[in-house]
Amino acid sequence: MTKARLLRLSVVLVSIFMILLIIVYWDNVGTAHFYLHTSFSRPRSPGAVAAGEDWEALPDVDEFLAKLLSSSLKQNSSIPRKTEQLLVQSSNKPMVSNLEENVRGYDWSTHKDRNSLDQEKLQVERQRMLREFCANSSFTFPTKERSFDDIPNYELNHLIVDDRHGVIYCYVPKVACTNWKRVMIVLSESLLDQGVPYRNPLDIPREHVHNTSTHLTFNKFWRRYGKFSRHLMKIKLKKYTKFLFVRDPFVRLISAFRSKFELENEDFYRRFAIPMLKLYSNHTNLPTSVSEAFGAGLRVSFSDFIQYLLDPRTEKMAPFNEHWRQVYRLCHPCQIDYDFIGKLETLDEDAAYLLQLLKVDRLLRFPPSYRNRTASSWEDNWFAKIPLAWRQQLYKLYEADFVLFGYPKPENLLKD
Repeated sequence: MTKARLLRLSVVLVSIFMILLIIVYWDNVGTAHFYLHTSFSRPRSPGAVAAGEDWEALPDVDEFLAKLLSSSLKQNSSIPRKTEQLLVQSSNKPMVSNLEENVRGYDWSTHKDRNSLDQEKLQVERQRMLREFCANSSFTFPTKERSFDDIPNYELNHLIVDDRHGVIYCYVPKVACTNWKRVMIVLSESLLDQGVPYRNPLDIPREHVHNTSTHLTFNKFWRRYGKFSRHLMKIKLKKYTKFLFVRDPFVRLISAFRSKFELENEDFYRRFAIPMLKLYSNHTNLPTSVSEAFGAGLRVSFSDFIQYLLDPRTEKMAPFNEHWRQVYRLCHPCQIDYDFIGKLETLDEDAAYLLQLLKVDRLLRFPPSYRNRTASSWEDNWFAKIPLAWRQQLYKLYEADFVLFGYPKPENLLKD
């Protein structure tokens, strides 16, 4: 009887092992490149983590998967020096072909003199503040108390995974996400140009950058790995370097408004501008195209946009669009322990430091900033005609982003 049970157990274990091997070798984008190194891993100081290093206590299935993958797959990150030099050279002076980026222009000035911040201490402080407020029971906001397992798959669509270098990036629209997505494409080699992976981030056309099929994101794991998807997510969250970039919440709103409603955008006009103009500006019989509307002087005002954000009917119809959805809802910072928190206000310094920590700074450079980036100093002018009560409500709506990421409360906008 005992032998029969052992035989059945052996068959089950062998079957599970074979299924996992099939998954590993089948997915040449995901775990077939499951490189387990990471540039830094808390609580240690920054440094590479070996694939064979002991993992902390995990649930049985997680531990089984972790040991299987770490023993089966090893990183092969060596790049011939000649190739490496070519990559650096090709990244120095990218060719800008996109119309929008030609119009905006790039700031190619060097920022080495400004790179005097003590980046390591800065990261320690940003992470400390985030963890303290996540642990503070007196500071509450929606979804704060849920666990990672409670987050639906569709809310994990902003977490982009690069298995080649062990990196997870949570992208936040209007926070340099186009260029960070480009960097992730170069690192993961997820997009080819005439059969060759892109080496220069700015060579990647904008329409490909935001194509969801270009990136491996957590919300795709269920389709690939089925019931093992959450276990694999947790393993990668534990071993990979996780980063995000944030921005002053009110300035991000201004930037979103400028980008989506001051420029002709057909999709945003139909999905958002028409309802706003009808609800808050009492317009009827609106043109069906954005060009006709702009020609007739029919544009959403910043006041209309703020009313839309504060209107309780908005969220009942659908969650906020990603361009103005709160960062805590996009990236789940109280459920995911981020290793690096960058800010748009210190983008050049933060980006350079992060690429060094990831040990990819010899492969590429982060694309330069736009010259006409929306500035924090514009807040007073933009909010001047917004009623005080609305400003106060708006702050409450985005308070968690202000507090978690260390942005000061804009007292001058919240008082008479």
